[in-house]
Amino acid sequence: MNILSIVIPAYNEEESVGACIERALSIEPELQRLGLEGLEIIVVDDCSKDRTAEIVKSYVDRGVVLVQHKVNRNYGGALKTGFRHARGRYLAFMDADGTYPPEYYPRMMQAMLEQDADLVIGSRMAGAESEMPLTRRVGNFLFATLVTMIGNVRITDSASGQRILKRECLEKLYPLPDGLNFTPVMSTRALHEDLKMIEVPIKYEERAGESKLSVVRDGLRFLFTILGTAATYNPVRLLGTLSVVAVILAALAILPWLLAYTGGVQDRSPYAPLLFIAMTMTIAAVNLFSIGAAFGWVVSLFHRRPIRQGLFGRPIFNKPMEFKFGRIGLGLLIFGVALFVASLFVRGNEPAWFLLVPSAMFVMTGIQFGTTWMLIKTLATLSVRDLKAASDLGTAGDSADNAIVFRRDRKVTAEINKALV
Repeated sequence: MNILSIVIPAYNEEESVGACIERALSIEPELQRLGLEGLEIIVVDDCSKDRTAEIVKSYVDRGVVLVQHKVNRNYGGALKTGFRHARGRYLAFMDADGTYPPEYYPRMMQAMLEQDADLVIGSRMAGAESEMPLTRRVGNFLFATLVTMIGNVRITDSASGQRILKRECLEKLYPLPDGLNFTPVMSTRALHEDLKMIEVPIKYEERAGESKLSVVRDGLRFLFTILGTAATYNPVRLLGTLSVVAVILAALAILPWLLAYTGGVQDRSPYAPLLFIAMTMTIAAVNLFSIGAAFGWVVSLFHRRPIRQGLFGRPIFNKPMEFKFGRIGLGLLIFGVALFVASLFVRGNEPAWFLLVPSAMFVMTGIQFGTTWMLIKTLATLSVRDLKAASDLGTAGDSADNAIVFRRDRKVTAEINKALV
């Protein structure tokens, strides 16, 4: 049905749920002026221990739907229950604590229709008046920045709890978690599923009653789920970023040792730990980058789609890069072995550790590059195996066969022979 279904999860919200329903009911005329048939409000009571359910029941005669959980399923679980019972083509949700303004749904709906968006987020961080506490504002800014970096699309509020989405988008967005991390995971998935996501500034008010959000516990949960979700779509960008960080740390660690070496300092033993740190960070950088590249192919095979863009907006692996990986690995391996051989001819009081340790590092990184190259080649072969098989079997369409065939029609020939007899 061409209606907007607003799902309101509620847990012990007797102080505010009635006012939220009243405010939501008042927007139906505006939605109808936009071309929608009407409005549906679904309140999911997540095992409240107060009068929340009783208050919602008083609105059933006005068309409000009450769904009661027998077992507490948390915020995300309540939203998914509401979506299952919703009839509308457009699904929306908001909190029952009075923080989100349902009066903004018409302008969000208008933006969705005009821009043909799949998901509209009511952004609390896009300039509208907001009563959000400073700690949560900082946290939301950091999470939005993280999602922006991972998805390469600017987002100002990745955790907003006021949204509208098309019903058909659920197939791409699911599975989603049952907890409060429902919204940042949805934002991360939407970016990687190439859904058109836009933001509309909304006013945010202080909630009625005590907040159920723990800044530390839920903040860490948001962080890990955002990173975990991004890793299932684009591990190259995530691990590649960590690889760059490791390279920077390696450069900072080795700089004092190089200054001491070029400055003619005889006793460089105090700088030895920094040299080991630099080499460790270098090995870590190579491992993170190569593993991320291999993961990219695994993810591509799973999702049956081309490999996503790399750290700087370009494909991290293509045919020329495959050969470069193999040659780089071979070159590092040979160089590491050469350093080891050179260390055997070192004479003097100073031990040859300054050659042996780099030798081990180059050998290890060379092996890492080489094995990654082999893995990438295998995964690349598997990724096109079905296409090549279809081409060889002639089932891939006209483009699979560029030959012109001249064949005598046996049926016509048989009829000619019969006529001659």
